[in-house]
Amino acid sequence: MAVETDVLDELRRLRTRIPKLTGSLAATVDGLVLAHDVPDTEPEGLAALTAAALGVAHRMTDAAARGDFRELLVRGGKGYIATYAAGTTAVLTLLADDRVNVGRLHLEGRRSGARIAELVDTHSGPGGGRHADRLALREQTPEPGEIPARPIGTLPVRTPQRPAHRPRPQPGG
Repeated sequence: MAVETDVLDELRRLRTRIPKLTGSLAATVDGLVLAHDVPDTEPEGLAALTAAALGVAHRMTDAAARGDFRELLVRGGKGYIATYAAGTTAVLTLLADDRVNVGRLHLEGRRSGARIAELVDTHSGPGGGRHADRLALREQTPEPGEIPARPIGTLPVRTPQRPAHRPRPQPGG
């Protein structure tokens, strides 16, 4: 498929634009690899972990009322992992040394995320990812008595329920 080749070309250009970048991966929001340039790292595992982190990041931005997910930055003892939204169906994850210019990482990561979003949307059409329904669901208001639809990737909130039957009185009590 041509989209993988185009995305891989974008990842390779990204490596030339960011000194100290050690790897890059483009994946769907469901955790499937689109293209990667991650030596010494298992791309399928990284894509799956990116999807899991993306789900948590979506929940955090929703819970804190900070709008739609844009990016996530994790700093470890040996460097950075930066994840950027690439439209509604894809995500870009970058691996960088600890001496990377973080401002440059963000600038180029955001640009590449937008470019990858264009490439993916051109080949597959917009609005097909796991989290693509978030805006549409948020805009709908449920009818009284109707249970609102829960976006995929969010956890239900348990509310206390009244028992369907009355408990029998216990002897001696």
